Amino acid sequence: MRVFVAGGTGVLGRRLVPQLTARGHEVTATTRSAARLEPLKRLGAEAVVMDGLDARSVGEVVARARPEVIVHQMTAISGKPDIKHFDRWFATTNRLRTEGTDHLLAAAEATGVSHVVAQSYGSWNGIREGGWVKTEEDPLDPTSTGKGAAAIRHLEDVVVKAGGAVLRYGAFYGPGATDDQVELVRKRQYPVIGDGAGYSSWVHLDDAAAATVLVVEQKATGVFNIVDDEPAPAREWLPYLARCAGAGKPMRVPVWLARPLAGEVAVTMMTEGRGFSNAKAKRELGWRLRYPSWRQGFRAELA
Repeated sequence: MRVFVAGGTGVLGRRLVPQLTARGHEVTATTRSAARLEPLKRLGAEAVVMDGLDARSVGEVVARARPEVIVHQMTAISGKPDIKHFDRWFATTNRLRTEGTDHLLAAAEATGVSHVVAQSYGSWNGIREGGWVKTEEDPLDPTSTGKGAAAIRHLEDVVVKAGGAVLRYGAFYGPGATDDQVELVRKRQYPVIGDGAGYSSWVHLDDAAAATVLVVEQKATGVFNIVDDEPAPAREWLPYLARCAGAGKPMRVPVWLARPLAGEVAVTMMTEGRGFSNAKAKRELGWRLRYPSWRQGFRAELA
């Protein structure tokens, strides 16, 4: 198929494009910077510059590509994590998930593209009630990620309404995805907060890309949790990550101290986060993970 990947130079886009081209698909992939065109071409895609926040730019680029499916992987998450100022850190990403999504859907409608696949998020932001692990039937938490929760809700609502697929990826790890986070762990600047009981779900970039390829090829619709088999509390995965990274044991910080130092989002993630189940994606897509657990994946990536 002719596949249009909006956000081809992101950490997932760089793993997705080669998987699509290896399976014979004709890929057009976008970047915001002309300097990144050559790396995209080396991955096997036709590389184009597009401003995802400019409706005209999106419309023109999509019209030229004439795709059969659009894959929305646009984010602006880069640099040192700034969880304390979460809304500021995610401001542009929130716009890409609202305005950018609307521009892509409008371009899809204008050019007759019937299938849109969009990146959502499902790591620790499940509704904070009931059990620790959530399915696609459970709502996302409306407040845990600040303004980002509303942006994700918008993306999911409009894409599903348009007959597309929403992929709630877990926390990414793999080439380029956790470098800044691991650096904080090695500096012992990434503590366990409170009892560390909050759950998170992880997924290796290559497994996430493989699931995305299946959704594209099967033209699947609806919401899918794209996470590994082992949602786990922070008090388990963070010390293990530190060991794999050759770092000292993470410090423990009480909630009352962490709240002013790290912010409410970090406290919620570490103490109340809810992870996600991948049963639907495995059952309906036939998805098989290379790294069923972050335990295998962390060790392989950081050894």
